[in-house]
Amino acid sequence: MDRSQLIQQIKAKQSYLCVGLDTDFTKLPIHLQSHPEAVFTFNKAIIDATKDYCIGYKINTAFYEVLGTKGWEIIEKTLAHIPSTHFKIADAKRGDIGNTSAQYAKTFFETFAFDAITVAPYMGEDSIRPFLEYKNKFTIVLGLTSNKGANDFEYLKTSDDKFFYEKIISKISTWGTPENLMFVVGATQATQLENIRKIIPENFLLIPGIGAQGGSLNDVSKYGMNKDCGLIVNVGRSVIYASGKENFEEAAATVAKNYQQEMQGYLANSFADVAANS
Repeated sequence: MDRSQLIQQIKAKQSYLCVGLDTDFTKLPIHLQSHPEAVFTFNKAIIDATKDYCIGYKINTAFYEVLGTKGWEIIEKTLAHIPSTHFKIADAKRGDIGNTSAQYAKTFFETFAFDAITVAPYMGEDSIRPFLEYKNKFTIVLGLTSNKGANDFEYLKTSDDKFFYEKIISKISTWGTPENLMFVVGATQATQLENIRKIIPENFLLIPGIGAQGGSLNDVSKYGMNKDCGLIVNVGRSVIYASGKENFEEAAATVAKNYQQEMQGYLANSFADVAANS
């Protein structure tokens, strides 16, 4: 999926919601836990229930790798069930020396047909370049994360009084374009979004941390949205674990719809502002 197709889906769905399939077997509804394909059955039901309200799905590979070879099979089956109209993100946080990154890129862009992958930036350009070489694929670089440990490195001041995360985002933005490069910015870091938009006004931002982690959709939309929306807001636990009962998919659909309706309002305001200023 390319950038224009992604924007088209956002406008058509009036949504920039991405559902996080961080599926933990221990949190599945009790009635599913004895099912021989419990995780995939759960994922399939969640996808069917939420696909009208979201523009993509993010698969956190750690929740599947822990299951060994079966986990990789579940990823493959889950990907096959996601409609072709939806953006598919591998939340794998890969990044290594060039020849290793080339194999990671081939894994997630060829063996598994993801549209995007999250990567860690701290080994530099040669660890990211292999991902950027794929046409109509996106490399999503960790920019400013929402965890407590962000203070250990990301908020360190450099010699020119910039935060380290600012230097990272600014530097990496020159390696690609808005057509193949996105950045992760945690929703709990919404106060920094205005500043980040000054550095990368056009790139899409993947925003985790709404819902269970306490991020504000209003703040993220207010400070992070650009003329093309420019946001993919990931919500995981609040949607997929909305209920532990047999009708869990109905509860997930309700929560996803509520997010979509809230997003529709923010999009209307944003596009109206663009039209007024054009």
